[in-house]
Amino acid sequence: MIAIVDYGVGNLFSLEQSFHAIGAEVTVTADKDVLRSADKLLLPGVGAFGDAAQKLSDTGLAEEVVAQANAGKPLLGICLGMQLLFDKGYEYGCHQGLGLIPGEIRPISEVIPTGLKIPHMGWNALTIQKQSKLLQNVQDDDYVYFVHSFYAARCTEHTIATAEYGAMLTAAVEKDNIFGCQFHPEKSGRVGLEILRAFTEMKV
Repeated sequence: MIAIVDYGVGNLFSLEQSFHAIGAEVTVTADKDVLRSADKLLLPGVGAFGDAAQKLSDTGLAEEVVAQANAGKPLLGICLGMQLLFDKGYEYGCHQGLGLIPGEIRPISEVIPTGLKIPHMGWNALTIQKQSKLLQNVQDDDYVYFVHSFYAARCTEHTIATAEYGAMLTAAVEKDNIFGCQFHPEKSGRVGLEILRAFTEMKV
């Protein structure tokens, strides 16, 4: 069973429906006992880094997510949920993340040409950087859907895919049992469902 972490931030219904579409057992929960008993965890997120990190901490779920990930349970972060996996984020100040993947979250305005719209919104092609369990059914130039103004930096070692938007931005990461997608698999059609399927079928 996959547990989607409900800490008051994220497009939970779309994610839940996407897992149902591939026949996966899934539940949306804020119950620590359910997180402990789940086979895999999914951390969603929309909004600002600092607010989301605070909500995750205030609910007491941050500590549980980190504990389960450190114990080897597969964890997938999506959009802001991926960003929270990193050490810190620079959105309206500097805020601490979960520290599960080395790196930091920076404004895309620092690296893309002036004049490109922010947020980066729409369909962009993936460039696969490394072999990955998460992207095993994905190919170069498969398109996925992005909505973001910040990106993961200083994480080349764990970057498994990038996308070009005036600069090569981190699109997906993988470190042992911890995975992240900057894009939204639940909004990315067939390709997105294949990514969720790969996560679902990973051996615990």
